[in-house]
Amino acid sequence: MPMAEPNVVAARSLLVLGGARSGKSAYAQSLAESAAPQRLYLATAQAGDAEMAARIARHRADRGAGWTTLEEPLNLAEALSAETQPGRAVLVDCLTLWISNLMFAGRDVEAEIARLGQVIFALEGPAIIVSNEVGLGLVPETRLGRDFRDAQGWANREVARACDAVVLVAAGLPTLIKPAAPPALSLG
Repeated sequence: MPMAEPNVVAARSLLVLGGARSGKSAYAQSLAESAAPQRLYLATAQAGDAEMAARIARHRADRGAGWTTLEEPLNLAEALSAETQPGRAVLVDCLTLWISNLMFAGRDVEAEIARLGQVIFALEGPAIIVSNEVGLGLVPETRLGRDFRDAQGWANREVARACDAVVLVAAGLPTLIKPAAPPALSLG
């Protein structure tokens, strides 16, 4: 069954947020497929174990024909800048794995996030970026978990600021959250 469309907004760059298994990747994929005949899937996942390798293979099979895949676990800003072009939709899936990869590689996560934001402002073609919203749950028990949650929150904020539109997907239902009219506080 096709997913419901939120209010239609023309956007060159779109951030799709959601929780695990919320339907965010399927929603982003359907948007890219309806937007352009040429599509690039910019994957940040790495097959570190058999379970992750199986997930990657399943996602690749689910995409089917009409997609080119580029795996880039670390240099996302550079790859996104190089690969976007008019007439081709680029789908980045996902920022969450990219943040993990950066942390485990010992990279300067804040600098990489800032660079990604700058790249998004200057994109030459359309891009959809998928990310998990991880800040709605419990505070992680470990320092590494808290550092990851914080970095993910910073990345989501920076990318949301840079993108033309942001959609939150919950239970398979997309809700447009940017652009949105700011609420006005009534003093009466």
